[in-house]
Amino acid sequence: MERSSRLLAHLLLFFSVAVLIAAASFYLDNDAGHGDAASLHLTQAGWQETTAPAYAAPPATMDSADLAPAWRLVSLPFSPSIALLRQAESGTSGKPPTAVRVTWLKVAVDHYPVPASPLALYGIRVKTDGTIAVYINGRLAHRAQQNGPSWNSTRTPLWFTLDQGRGSEPVREILLRLEHSYASQTALASLRLGPAEVLRPSYHLRMWLQQQLPAMLSAAFLAVGVFALFVWLRRPHEIAYLLFFNLSATAFLRGLHFYVDLPVENDWFAWLTVNSLFWLVLAVHFFLCQLHQRPLRWLTRGLVAVTLAIAVLTLPVLAVLPNMPTVTPLIYIVAPMMSLLACVVGGICAWRHSAEGRLVVYGIFACTAMGMTDWLLQNNVISAEGWYLGAYAPAVCFVTFGILMYRRYVDAIAEVERVNASLAERLKKREAELEASHQRLREIELRQTISDERQRLMQDMHDGLGSSLISAIRSVERGNMSDERVSQILKDCLDDLKLTIDSMEPVEADLLLLLATLRFRLEPRLEGTGVQLLWEVKELPTLPWLNPSSALHILRIVQESIANILRHTRASEIRVGTTAGADGVQVHIADNGAGFDVAQALSNGAGRGLQNQQRRAASVGGKVSWLSHPAGTLFTLWLPLARKG
Repeated sequence: MERSSRLLAHLLLFFSVAVLIAAASFYLDNDAGHGDAASLHLTQAGWQETTAPAYAAPPATMDSADLAPAWRLVSLPFSPSIALLRQAESGTSGKPPTAVRVTWLKVAVDHYPVPASPLALYGIRVKTDGTIAVYINGRLAHRAQQNGPSWNSTRTPLWFTLDQGRGSEPVREILLRLEHSYASQTALASLRLGPAEVLRPSYHLRMWLQQQLPAMLSAAFLAVGVFALFVWLRRPHEIAYLLFFNLSATAFLRGLHFYVDLPVENDWFAWLTVNSLFWLVLAVHFFLCQLHQRPLRWLTRGLVAVTLAIAVLTLPVLAVLPNMPTVTPLIYIVAPMMSLLACVVGGICAWRHSAEGRLVVYGIFACTAMGMTDWLLQNNVISAEGWYLGAYAPAVCFVTFGILMYRRYVDAIAEVERVNASLAERLKKREAELEASHQRLREIELRQTISDERQRLMQDMHDGLGSSLISAIRSVERGNMSDERVSQILKDCLDDLKLTIDSMEPVEADLLLLLATLRFRLEPRLEGTGVQLLWEVKELPTLPWLNPSSALHILRIVQESIANILRHTRASEIRVGTTAGADGVQVHIADNGAGFDVAQALSNGAGRGLQNQQRRAASVGGKVSWLSHPAGTLFTLWLPLARKG
């Protein structure tokens, strides 16, 4: 990232130098490119200045012969220096300086034929803050900036077409009348007279490069600044975004007068244009301090003091430093000196601490160089056909801070990706830990289940099979039990063991599957006794609570009921059926044997088997009932669909 930042900074510097070179080359090409024989390049003029008490509308007719014969021959482009203005002032008969001066420029046109197509007059630049009037052969042909002082003529090329009809006389003389305030300077580029279709492309290109393109760049810079303002509103702790907005807004207002006529008095306009440069330098300094994170209190206090001092001293109401051609340019020199000082100190501080700071320093150096060319052009040091490169400073700032925003955006994405990768790694480790913990819990649960099942089997075998075997052993030892009784006890023990094994089979909460298992065990035994088993079960809903322990209780209840029928009723058939209700299911076992007194059986000791059935049914949340009569007995086991608790 460090190497890429340096590369971007070098590219920015190269871009700025390329703009300067391209502007110079375009200027040279522009001079050479108009050598077309179809247009006349006017490079000589007569010049003189007069005074006026106030701005006034130009007369409808004016000829050079109506003016004093004090013409001085000058070359176009014409950019009078301060010394020349002083010389002109000394020739005004010792009169004190007036509010308005009028510059006259007379251009003679020799032997230019009247073409068939309309003629146009084109000049790259006319610099004045008052009315521009152009007379062709003594008649007013063009007038601009009529509503008092205006400051955008430096960016607006001179262009108008001549009303040439059949029989029109050829152009002999072009007279320019330029009104301007005493404290301002004037300049005029060379003029071109020729067919409108020949000169129009050059005019539109110059207009686009001097006004439209800089206006778009300035608006784009302001748009990025507004975006930075909204970012700051969401992240108020990042003051750099607010400073960037201030920088873009000040730069936009600084150049606004070049594109729009502003109804501002001349002195206040000068105050705004002068001080806006110092505000820009101050905003850049604060921005650099935010980047390299060093306060530089001595430099900050110095820049603020100079800015405030110039703002106060140049106030029109005080007029300590009035707006004069000998004073205002000197004040303008202070701004680039402050800018260079802020850039040098900020660059030294940011050289090892902030790549972004170095990038901004490169951009501000380029903008300062462009501003110096503007100062030279504005003060008539260089040709009036040059370029105001400061208009393209917003483009340099846009590129500079666009690179900063791009780097921060890329860094933010990289940081998010790094955080996401870290979170993914932590999540992966956590999942592995949870999987290992879950595996341990499953192993513990499996061991616990096996232990519980072992305990249950041991308890069931102890209560059922063990108790029956111990009772049979004691009876055999005492000799009071027949072989038939011993055989029956052993068969009961075997059945109980089978029931215990069957209860371990997975029945998936299906009562019918559990009853089918019991049928498989009992059917061979019933066939040996001559008793017919009628299986009349129907589909039943599942019982979610049906686990191995509950299954064993149900099997023993049903087995006990069938065993009681075989032992006591001498029945020839047994019917097993099922029904479903709203809150439970029922298992019915009916026989056609001799009935018994249910109440008496439950009340005396002989009904221990019936009581065991009641106890086992209650343990699973169910109920048992008997309906007995001489023709048979109906046993019913009710089981709930859902157990409470």
